Amino acid sequence: MPIINIIACGALAKELLAIKSLNHWQQMNIICIPAKYHQTPKLIPEAVREKIQQIQSKNDGKIFVAYGDCGTGGLLDLVLNEYNIERLPGAHCYQFFAGQNAFDTLQEEELGTFYLTDFLTQQFDSYVWKSLGLDRKPELLELYFANYKKLIYLAQTNNDLITETARQCAQRLNLKFERIYTGYGDMEKKLHHFQSHQIPSIQTHAQPSLVDVL
Repeated sequence: MPIINIIACGALAKELLAIKSLNHWQQMNIICIPAKYHQTPKLIPEAVREKIQQIQSKNDGKIFVAYGDCGTGGLLDLVLNEYNIERLPGAHCYQFFAGQNAFDTLQEEELGTFYLTDFLTQQFDSYVWKSLGLDRKPELLELYFANYKKLIYLAQTNNDLITETARQCAQRLNLKFERIYTGYGDMEKKLHHFQSHQIPSIQTHAQPSLVDVL
């Protein structure tokens, strides 16, 4: 059976493994680039290129990229166009989790919205609080979030503990809290579309494994 290689942001690893398991996609390899690259998005395109070249050097199946634009300003798409490779739709994970139309509606309703996913909620201190320097200079909070009014937690799972953590994050940022359950949204739909003629479903109880997490 043909192999499909998913080059993915490390922030999506848990969700991709869950989708792989739910759909019994045994011939899907998930190859992750560290989530910390979001802090320096200019590094993402070349990191993705390196993974593409590694896979193609082995002539090892189809490739799909599980990234939005993710702050690369179109540079990721330039790389993918060179290799004729698809990626997830939209600018960022908020769009493909919520769905493009639903996300556009949320933005129209309140531009001053800060978003969290399951991953960002669980990694809030590392990827938001410390990244913005709020652990060292909490007085910057008002400056950074002066134009924000609420925090929306886009939930991939129904997990009370993560929901409560997201609520606490909103309190720390002095923002109103709202939770919207999205599941895996357009990410799962896009993967279904991409692999529908590539990977037959196999009924199995084998545990999924992350092939290559850097």
